[in-house]
Amino acid sequence: MLHLRVIAPPDQSSAVVDLLGGDPGVTHLVVLPGAARLPRGDLVLCDVVRERADAILHDLQRLGVEAHGGIAADDVELTLSAAADRAAKEVPGSGADAVVWDEVAAKTGEQTELSATYLVLIVVATMIAGIGVLLDQPILIVGAMVVGPEFGPLAALCVALLRRRPAIIGRSVQALAVGFLAAMLATVLSTWALTAAGLVNRGMLLADRPLTDFIWRPDALSWVVGLLAGVAGMLSLTSKKSGSLVGVLISVTTVPAAANVAVAVAYGVWQEAAGSALQLVINLCAIVLSGLATLAVQQLSWWRLSRRFRRRTARADGAGR
Repeated sequence: MLHLRVIAPPDQSSAVVDLLGGDPGVTHLVVLPGAARLPRGDLVLCDVVRERADAILHDLQRLGVEAHGGIAADDVELTLSAAADRAAKEVPGSGADAVVWDEVAAKTGEQTELSATYLVLIVVATMIAGIGVLLDQPILIVGAMVVGPEFGPLAALCVALLRRRPAIIGRSVQALAVGFLAAMLATVLSTWALTAAGLVNRGMLLADRPLTDFIWRPDALSWVVGLLAGVAGMLSLTSKKSGSLVGVLISVTTVPAAANVAVAVAYGVWQEAAGSALQLVINLCAIVLSGLATLAVQQLSWWRLSRRFRRRTARADGAGR
């Protein structure tokens, strides 16, 4: 369930209250006339079941509330209310499967910022993976996968492609390109520094590495894993299952592949660098394709569910008259 705080301009307050009060998915409706000061207007509070949240937010924006007022939404972790239980029963669908597109867009849009934190995380993750490649240590590879922040821009890219947001597409691609290039450059330099210090050497890269050589030897299963990871990642994002997202981060080899490219370039092992680069491209493309397909299926299924709900509501209103 979501808790909505709406600042409705005086000339739109009645329409907002009628909209919220007439929806069976809304409960705990409170209207405080003239309570808002910046911007000025009426403060309208309510709780909305997640199954109806996206449609209600869309209708509020269609009224133009955000232009002269404001809309804020928070998750409600606990609700003890018979009215809330009735609202959940009257609306079809499952709250766990509901997608609030404005929430997803806001969450992923934040991940496209090319911030210092993002750059440090992806650089550190790639450097850790570079050491893991040379030591043939899966533990370091898994640790690098968890630290890597690249899934944020990938998820934002999927959402932006579906919703046709060119600006966010550009920022997502920029964050991925700049992030990986900076990380690989830093890993090349760190590999040279560690070599100069006598901690690693070229022979470690050329030696048999049975536990991590999959990183630079992509095959058909690389596509399969990437596609499955994209599906799981999008579902964990839209359903707020953060624990599942951690599993997704561990399953894909984007950061390790970038690290293997950097280490191979540092030592001039071009065949391995090329294989790792191909692995990186395969995983990135597979995640975006399957993530976009997952979002499209979710959008279509909820659109059909909403249409059936509107038809049922219209029939009920007609029978009531």
